[in-house]
Amino acid sequence: MKRTINIIPFLLVFHLVLAFSMVVIADNHESNSESEMIEAESDQEAIELEKMVIVGTRAKPRSVLESAVPIDVVLSDDFVKQGGTDLPDLLRNLVPSYNVNAQPIADAATVVRPANLRGLAPDHTLLLVNGKRRHRASVITWLGNGLSDGSQGADLSPIPSIAIKQMEVLRDGASAQYGSDAIAGVMNLQLKDSYKGGSLEIKPGIFQEGDGLTYSIAGNIGLGTEDYWANLSLEYGNMDKTERSVQRDDAAALVNAGNSHVANPAQPWGHPIIRDDVKFFANYGLNIANNIELYGHGNYAQKQVEGGFYFRNPNTRGGVFSIDDGETLLVGRVAGEGEIPVVSITDNVPDPETLQIVLDDDDLFTFQELFPGGFTPRFGADTQDASFVIGLKGTIVEKLGWDLSASYGRHASDFFINNTVNASLGPDTPTEFDPGDYIQADTNFNLDLTYPLSDQVFLAVGGEYRTETFEIVQGQEESWIIGPLASQGFSSGSNGFPGFSDIAEGNWARSNFGGYLEAVLTPIEPWTVSAAIRGEDFEDFGSTINYKIATSYAFNETVMEFLSLDPELNMRVRGSYSTGFRAPTPGQQNAFNVTTEFGENNTLVNKGYIPSTHAAAELVGGTALEPEKSRNISVGTVLSDGVVSVTIDYFSIRVEDRLAPSRDFQRGDDITEEQIKQLVNEGITSAENLQEFRFFTNEFETSTQGIDIVLTSPIPKGAVSLAYNYTATEVTEHNPDILDNQRVRLLEEGLPKHRGNITVTQNVRDNFDVLGRVNYYGPWYEDAVGAQIFDDVFLVDLEVNYAFANNLGFTLGVNNVFNVEPDTIKWADPNIENFTGSIVGRPFGEYSPFGFGGAFWYTKIGYNF
Repeated sequence: MKRTINIIPFLLVFHLVLAFSMVVIADNHESNSESEMIEAESDQEAIELEKMVIVGTRAKPRSVLESAVPIDVVLSDDFVKQGGTDLPDLLRNLVPSYNVNAQPIADAATVVRPANLRGLAPDHTLLLVNGKRRHRASVITWLGNGLSDGSQGADLSPIPSIAIKQMEVLRDGASAQYGSDAIAGVMNLQLKDSYKGGSLEIKPGIFQEGDGLTYSIAGNIGLGTEDYWANLSLEYGNMDKTERSVQRDDAAALVNAGNSHVANPAQPWGHPIIRDDVKFFANYGLNIANNIELYGHGNYAQKQVEGGFYFRNPNTRGGVFSIDDGETLLVGRVAGEGEIPVVSITDNVPDPETLQIVLDDDDLFTFQELFPGGFTPRFGADTQDASFVIGLKGTIVEKLGWDLSASYGRHASDFFINNTVNASLGPDTPTEFDPGDYIQADTNFNLDLTYPLSDQVFLAVGGEYRTETFEIVQGQEESWIIGPLASQGFSSGSNGFPGFSDIAEGNWARSNFGGYLEAVLTPIEPWTVSAAIRGEDFEDFGSTINYKIATSYAFNETVMEFLSLDPELNMRVRGSYSTGFRAPTPGQQNAFNVTTEFGENNTLVNKGYIPSTHAAAELVGGTALEPEKSRNISVGTVLSDGVVSVTIDYFSIRVEDRLAPSRDFQRGDDITEEQIKQLVNEGITSAENLQEFRFFTNEFETSTQGIDIVLTSPIPKGAVSLAYNYTATEVTEHNPDILDNQRVRLLEEGLPKHRGNITVTQNVRDNFDVLGRVNYYGPWYEDAVGAQIFDDVFLVDLEVNYAFANNLGFTLGVNNVFNVEPDTIKWADPNIENFTGSIVGRPFGEYSPFGFGGAFWYTKIGYNF
């Protein structure tokens, strides 16, 4: 089996050596007294710049309220004051337009959970770290509840929250500034850059049900001086599974019929197990000479994620236990000749006499010999994530700023599936399989130049060369091979997640060049105008040009008096218009994710995803993929009296040629035998056995509109903040022959349209603080077991913090204190008798936007030095 060379350990060693080398040099360069003085100055500067942002413009950092586009700033303390350890979950509680949920049974989406900003797909949001593009994850979300289906975005989980100084969430299209993927917005993580001191924290937690024990141990340390420094962060954690299942109806019927081998619950629903979750980040800088700085950052992360799949009923599971929906048991002949006894099934019980005949005959086989109570596969992956960024920046002739950088990022998912079978191998089947790997690697080279022509004009120009590589590594042979019993009706491949065969494996790469020009103008002091234009050329689908214009105007006292408003009140209006794009990834363009099985008349058939340019896809409307194109409008206002601030922003995002998987196409119904024969005669032999398939398509358009409101205000001995988001998406055009109505409804209603939270912090004593937060989630739609709309909910979080000393504190908190679960259904399809989910063993919403674990209690001990 083919394997690629793993360079991750070399990247990790490189960064450790470089970071510690800087520290050694620094210690020999400066005295302790000088370091203390510089550190004090640095701390003061950090406080002053705490709410300054660098995302959204390449001009000098500016405050959030002065920005021409809406930006949320999430500080390090905001992440600390929560019970979880996973960065996407922490961010969901702070930014209402950001959504992420648990994926209990969703193939690879369980490993890298898809997240959404402003109701768009995960790969519509660009992730930056210290202003540099972060690589995307290796996982393509084949199952993503409609909205995320087929997406391939970046993964936030490998980043330890203790490494973050602040996160900037730009809620506006920015493709003209940063390139592909920035349709919904940009998230920029600024890493901690202190060169002295550090912190340690231990954070255990458990759900009120008594399961899902979680803990993390994290540390951060700054080393060096102002001229030579490194900031290192390390986190280690684990999380046990949770179970929120009810016994499935069919499993309960088996038990009532006397089958004592059925597990209870037969099918687990809950959060997956996370083992050995290691996250390391290094951020460093070195002043080489006057006006020249070497900088960089890098990371290494690994973990194992394991979840459950659907229960395989020992009487009815097709291709394993039966081929006629449970009327008779599937029995195979492994040797000899003769007629195979027919084992009928009545009232959930196989005929015991005939079954015993089969069990006593070594030439006959049924999977009830191995799994008399059925089985539930366990699926997951071992993931590795690594990256490095290194660059030089400085100034020439005092004003001309330059920044030259290179980066490499790699994410790999090595899948596994246990407690399952390749049924076509009969009694020789393994029960543990290695289905193969997904590997994504990105490389970037950037040159950015900035020049302030005057106090009124600022210019920036730059170029980028980027390559993306996506690889599918073939799985072990038993995970995809067609065994000897396939011709008798037994399914092939590891049941639940078939391995990647020689048809699916491959390595695909794409490169592109990009260049941009950006200008910021200040015609008069209260008025700022910024504009950007960017061109990119991709080797596979050509060129695209995008532009953006944004403006911000602050009313002076005369205008405020004319509007009958308090002249002491600061009022600013802002707005932007931009075009954007997202390039389909090499994985989306080329992935051939196919299961091979025997079909009618014992012929081999393939089912699954095929490239949109495959000849069979072209027969039913498949074409080469094009970039998604967007038009973004944002209009808002900022009100502030220097203490209280309110921002209100309206946004509209229209996406044309939007990318998503098509509906399933069937041989015979959608593609004729004559067409198949024609393809084979033309040399496309893979079409011979293509029975059922889907592919990526650009055949629809959407319109997303919404409003964001953010309020912050101090109160006596504390502060209050309010954030609200309304987002509504409409599919304005689609090809019903390629995209079905069910997918349309999921795109429009799969996420809550209303999200909001109110957070209050209060200092009770000098060493005692409390925090309260109310989160609101509006109704959402699911179709996992019939059509269902789940009701809106309010969740309450509470936290108390006690400081034993200036540098030692203890925290006790609870998320979802009232133990609210997503089990209140507002509406359900009347044609579904058991809409509560007992059909599949769950009483709650599978895609709940706030999870389904219930109340989570946690403590934290933090030490700063």
